[in-house]
Amino acid sequence: MLRRANVVAGALDLLDAEGLDGLTMRKLGVALDVQAGALYRHFPNKEALLDAMADQLLERVDAPLPPHLPWVDQLELLGERLHTALLSRRDGARVVSGTFAPGPHTMAVSRRAAQVLAEAGFPPERAWEITFAVFYFILGHTIEEQAQYRMPAGDNWTARLAAAGLDTHDPLATGLRTLAAADPGERFSYGLRVFLAGIQQHAPEDAAGASTAENSPEFPLS
Repeated sequence: MLRRANVVAGALDLLDAEGLDGLTMRKLGVALDVQAGALYRHFPNKEALLDAMADQLLERVDAPLPPHLPWVDQLELLGERLHTALLSRRDGARVVSGTFAPGPHTMAVSRRAAQVLAEAGFPPERAWEITFAVFYFILGHTIEEQAQYRMPAGDNWTARLAAAGLDTHDPLATGLRTLAAADPGERFSYGLRVFLAGIQQHAPEDAAGASTAENSPEFPLS
């Protein structure tokens, strides 16, 4: 019997093989050796399937955070986990960014980040704004990172810059070459730390200590 979990697992495997643009319900039916109607019994459309795939990708991101860490280090760890999860599947960041799924893992990751910020002293509305801003940075960076992985091995950046009319000594050309040559993971980690350092500049005065989010009351959604 075809189960919902089998459909999601098969869809994620097909995502790895075909990419997001190549993922269709027809191809998924062929991969699972079932009629398309069997898929629609579990998911009314492709959008619903993508929601479930996005939630599955975040399954382990919301694991408990070490309570002894300062709040900013907890956020950094959560951000690194999210980045790793998005990279675990081809076009994973595009799948997650294209959905607004209220799945259990999706909501738990957002709630955990906002909880850390609230326990650090940020007002609830600011905690949520910061949470989403951090996640937007992670999603955007990872989308670009995964796009870079898809570039042909012999892609000639120098020729591209020349075609764009940029002199090789133009600071923008230098920046683009640096971007292309840098290790994406190191670039992400540095960018995340810079982002979080900016948040620290707006933190309440008493936000320097460790968060106790693991033992605190449930953080309200509003």
